[in-house]
Amino acid sequence: MVHSSHFLASLLLVVLFNVAKGQPLVPALFIFGDSVVDVGNNNQLPTIVKSNFLPYGRDFQNHQPTGRFCNGKLATDLTAENLGFTSYPPAYMNLKTKGNNLLNGANFASGASGYYEPTAKLYHAIPLSQQLEHYKESQNILVGVAGKSNASSIISGAIYLISAGSSDFVQNYYINPLLYKVYTADQFSDILIQCYASFIQNLYGLGARRIGVTTLAPVGCLPAAITLFGHDSNQCVARLNNDAVNFNRKLNTTSQSLQKSLPGLKLVLLDIYQPLYDLVTKPSENGFAEARRACCGTGLLETSILCNQKSIGTCANASEYVFWDGFHPSEAANQVLAGDLIAAGISLIS
Repeated sequence: MVHSSHFLASLLLVVLFNVAKGQPLVPALFIFGDSVVDVGNNNQLPTIVKSNFLPYGRDFQNHQPTGRFCNGKLATDLTAENLGFTSYPPAYMNLKTKGNNLLNGANFASGASGYYEPTAKLYHAIPLSQQLEHYKESQNILVGVAGKSNASSIISGAIYLISAGSSDFVQNYYINPLLYKVYTADQFSDILIQCYASFIQNLYGLGARRIGVTTLAPVGCLPAAITLFGHDSNQCVARLNNDAVNFNRKLNTTSQSLQKSLPGLKLVLLDIYQPLYDLVTKPSENGFAEARRACCGTGLLETSILCNQKSIGTCANASEYVFWDGFHPSEAANQVLAGDLIAAGISLIS
């Protein structure tokens, strides 16, 4: 069944591409969120959550690190390619001049950001509220470059992708007694959902009409999460995965009610949980050799500054690994996820 849906998606894409004659399927792509989709906005920030050094990016264009938390392309890069773009939405904070380079969209995401404002502040990252301010600036720049009516059709026709929530749990709630002693995981997820709802309403208020939101990944299966919270087990941490499933259920309910209450909004939930869980629990069936350990260093914990050129044990071939570092999928895993994103997000394009 999975293959037939992928086949349909591919077929639909082929048809759409032929119709589009080399034009992207949508005018622009705007991306918000955390390290899973950050393409370098954290490079200039006084944060430890960075990846603008090798071995990050070793399988990317020119084998250069960009600030992507991966050995190569992110799922959103591959999604941009699938949509027919010939370049990726640039990291907004890295643009020396902002003008024509924003016509096809921009990336505002920041590693260690989340729905919960204090998560980003904890790591000196860019909170979603500030990412939204940057998006507002970019709208004004677009009007200047393209004129008002062109800018508004870019804004209403663009796809907006949001990926957040993992950092709120893994890099804040689970390790922060000021949170986990005060709130149950269920209560904390209610707080995140309120933040999510107001973010979508604000984005809608700025003209966004086609929004794709990724679910929480199976955070209990991240190599670093198993190392930190798995009590010497090598299995996914069930408690963390249950929290993610619970959060995703609320995300779904809330998204449906937002869709009903905001006229003209297409809001699609893009499921990351199941595809990634399948890769982790059935790696060999999906062409992977290793799912417990990541490629970088020991593969048990390293991420960001701990994953560097001196990290001992970094694997030679990242395509055999589901995870690149302790928190982030490899490019090979991202390719699988991007296929699922396109299949799930078809309704945003049509």
